[in-house]
Amino acid sequence: MEQATIKIGNRDIVFETGEIAKQAHGSIVVKHKDTVVLVTVVAEENDGQDSDFFPLTVEYREKMAAAGRIPGGFVKRESRPQEHEILASRLVDRSIRPLFPEAFCSETQVMATVFSYDPDADPEPLAILGAAAALTISDIPWNGPLGGIRLSRKNNRFIALPTMEEKKDATMDLVISCSQEGLVMLEGESKEVTEKEVLDGILFTQKVLQPFFDFLKEWQTKIGKPKREIIVEPLPIEIAEQVKELAQEYYPNSICGSDKKTRYTQLTKATTTICEKLEEALGEQYVELEKKIKSLLEEQKHTFFRRYIVENKQRADGRNFTQVRPITIKTGWLPRNHGSVLFTRGETQALVSCTLGTPADEQIVETLSGETRQRFMLHYNFPPYSVGEVRGAKNPGRREIGHGFLASRALEEVLPAPEDFPYTIRIISDITESNGSSSMATVCGGCLALMNAGVPIRNTVAGIAMGLIQENDTTIVLTDIMGEEDHLGDMDFKVAGSRVGITALQMDNKIGSLSAEVLEQALAQAKEARFHILQEMEKAQPSVASTLSPFAPRIKMFTIRKDRIRDLIGPGGKNIQEIQETFNVKVDVESNTGKVSIFCANEAQLQEAYEKIHYLTGEPEVDKCYQGEVVSIKQFGAFVRLFNNVEGLVHISEFDTKRVENVTDYVQEGDKIMVKVLGVDRQGKIRLSYREALNVPKE
Repeated sequence: MEQATIKIGNRDIVFETGEIAKQAHGSIVVKHKDTVVLVTVVAEENDGQDSDFFPLTVEYREKMAAAGRIPGGFVKRESRPQEHEILASRLVDRSIRPLFPEAFCSETQVMATVFSYDPDADPEPLAILGAAAALTISDIPWNGPLGGIRLSRKNNRFIALPTMEEKKDATMDLVISCSQEGLVMLEGESKEVTEKEVLDGILFTQKVLQPFFDFLKEWQTKIGKPKREIIVEPLPIEIAEQVKELAQEYYPNSICGSDKKTRYTQLTKATTTICEKLEEALGEQYVELEKKIKSLLEEQKHTFFRRYIVENKQRADGRNFTQVRPITIKTGWLPRNHGSVLFTRGETQALVSCTLGTPADEQIVETLSGETRQRFMLHYNFPPYSVGEVRGAKNPGRREIGHGFLASRALEEVLPAPEDFPYTIRIISDITESNGSSSMATVCGGCLALMNAGVPIRNTVAGIAMGLIQENDTTIVLTDIMGEEDHLGDMDFKVAGSRVGITALQMDNKIGSLSAEVLEQALAQAKEARFHILQEMEKAQPSVASTLSPFAPRIKMFTIRKDRIRDLIGPGGKNIQEIQETFNVKVDVESNTGKVSIFCANEAQLQEAYEKIHYLTGEPEVDKCYQGEVVSIKQFGAFVRLFNNVEGLVHISEFDTKRVENVTDYVQEGDKIMVKVLGVDRQGKIRLSYREALNVPKE
């Protein structure tokens, strides 16, 4: 067994290999404190040349036993991955994928399994580090080294691999993967930080990871297996030249068009014409080489698209490099939803709704740290009709979950605190048309839907996607990329935030790494575009709606003494059930705090339910006036019921400033009267005054 301890920041990370999972092509155990993650990599032995894409699968899974827990629910074993596991899988995938050679197409699987969990040692970045180490020592072609960490910023300092306590109240929570050359992957959230703080964090990460890079090189030399040779059988030179000549003839004039459909139709027609001419010229040989011919045509399409941008200083749809597509916004588009908006940017459109619910609607999530509750949910849907395709309806895939999570991160920072707005909030974004940057359309639409619903957000938030074309010595950063620029470009950098600063980021690239200079330019252009979009959003929805939708639940919250909860509940739940049925409300009570929440769509019924609960659980306060019922009359005064099981005495002297002969001259049993609380003695006896409640002047 080989073992090494590497210091990343001020954390000691242990790497082991050779003891476990020895039949995998690469196997690494990563340990930090008491967290233990096993990462394995396996690739099929065939060369994968029959595939036209790289079939990489990354699986990150957590064993509940790692935290000494048994899974909840009916089934007591781990089954489908939870959303946070899918998101972690994406982090690893997006970190390592750009560093595989383009010609490598063998089916490859990376599996990261958490076998032991320490709350102060986050396993997700360990999975990235382990995947990089496993690929380095394996025979699988891979252009490392690469490392990744979680980065926090707290008290104006960066913290690599923060503990749970260090993550609390941090202004930045990012997962950053870097190679020695630059940034490879970025994802995270922040509390409206500046572009400079983000750049500083990336540079800090690259510096912190340097010992890990040195370690990977050492292990590759010491115990690494020889990398597989990638054998690519190219097209015969004369046929490849024919393909390129025909591509040169038909593709340049097919690149441009005002809309996606026009460009697609032109390119499809051009490809069909080229293939027909080649089939006519090559005969049976065309059938044998068809897959390679079409692969070369894709490369040529890629080349001419990028060349057009570089040479013509404009994009295929006619925009300049920094121009945002036209924006159309229609708020309140859905009549019965609590808040809604139809947000359109170019040929990307999101129909976004906001639904307000009660605390009982919160999402319960089971993690290694235990059960958590989510009061804010954002669900992103990408139906096939949005891109003019036919495919079966399926559960949300990794892409949908990832896009939804990014958008939720962007908006969560500006949400009001639960004590200020005690609703559970759900955003649904249905992408009705797509041509790039649908996740950022979701951010914009989600923010507007919140405002339309009357959610008092702190600042308006918008999102923009940036792209990149790097050709030789030319570097072009593109603002608001469309689908082709994402597919054929070198970067997809999503930035969301307010006028104050950035709230969420996500970056992927296809060229291995990005320099600080490129990132700085991209962030600057993104800020300019974000401010432009915010201006358009503010025109459509200038401020948060002053009132909630008539279809949204109303909430009233207050606190009762914990020993009065039993009076609210009643025997066998009788009282609370009666209140809910009588007034058509929902009542929640927290047994540990006495906090009561009433939810109802009707304001009048809400108030009636509150008064009933107040009657059952109320406590008199000195110097305050209450309406009570006279329950008995004595010679010395009258007993008045203020609340359920709470009575006080109005002494005969407190009915008037003059002498009172008979209490019945003033009140009768069953009368509803106003009284003032004069005091409560040590035995809990309550003294009331009738005359002071009526403001009877003293003689």
